[in-house]
Amino acid sequence: MRVRGVAIFAAVAALAAAGCGDEDFENQPRPPVPLELTGVIQDDKVTVSPSKNIGAGPFVITISNQTDSEHTITLEGQSIEESVGPVAPLDTATIQRTLAPGTYEVKAGSRRAVKREITPASLDIGEERPNSNSELLLP
Repeated sequence: MRVRGVAIFAAVAALAAAGCGDEDFENQPRPPVPLELTGVIQDDKVTVSPSKNIGAGPFVITISNQTDSEHTITLEGQSIEESVGPVAPLDTATIQRTLAPGTYEVKAGSRRAVKREITPASLDIGEERPNSNSELLLP
């Protein structure tokens, strides 16, 4: 008699647990995998690679200052303006942002007067990248 009561209780508990969460939980897609871009500040220009044919989504942009002066790095475009720095010579800085489709500029500025302005890098961001639901071993 006692064994039958335990078995009935276990069956009821299993049914109750199986029905939990089916209706109130939607599996939302995860954002795209962050794309890592690298860049360099030189005396005459800023370059970022890749700069074209990249899809919208989260980005990690790491830029190295290869000049003899400190520079502030600025990402501008599509109502975004984010600056980091000043970045010392031979040091790096990182900007992490989610970028929508459009054109952006990565600029390097300095407090000291320079002979000519450093030409900014241009990023052409296309349509959004696919979500990362099928990617394994992501944090």
